[in-house]
Amino acid sequence: MKDAMKVVPAPEPVKTGVQKVKPLAKALAEALADTYRLVFKTHAYHWNVEGALFYPIHKLTEAQYEDLFAATDAIAERIRALGQLAPARLSDVIEASIVKDAEKLPSAQAMIEDLASDHERVARRLHEVIKLAEDSDDPVTADLITARSAFHEKAAWMLRASAK
Repeated sequence: MKDAMKVVPAPEPVKTGVQKVKPLAKALAEALADTYRLVFKTHAYHWNVEGALFYPIHKLTEAQYEDLFAATDAIAERIRALGQLAPARLSDVIEASIVKDAEKLPSAQAMIEDLASDHERVARRLHEVIKLAEDSDDPVTADLITARSAFHEKAAWMLRASAK
């Protein structure tokens, strides 16, 4: 057992026919970074929302951050299934993500609009990952990321409908 603790994670070759594994794993790491950043941002807004829209936003963001958190594991595990290492440093997650923090805590209305915009940007970015997965003969990743993109598109719609 003592020797098992000395094992250092390393990338491994994939033998399932998936092509372009490294670019695909990089794209998945970016999707993971976006998801992880959006978990935190959504959770922060959930904690801090106030006003007449408190309860519906609080409940909506709770459902969204729970889904997002579960997705981080699925995406990271797909990276590992491709024989690559998942991001292991928060600084790498922050750098790779297109989701950015607000300069200051916004109003409830602005929170909704900010999250909706983030979900739309992430969905667009995921469309590129889907194309790469399809070009890489990787239907498993394409299916996973298609489902994730559908979640982000629905989340954006729900947030925008709530903002009206």
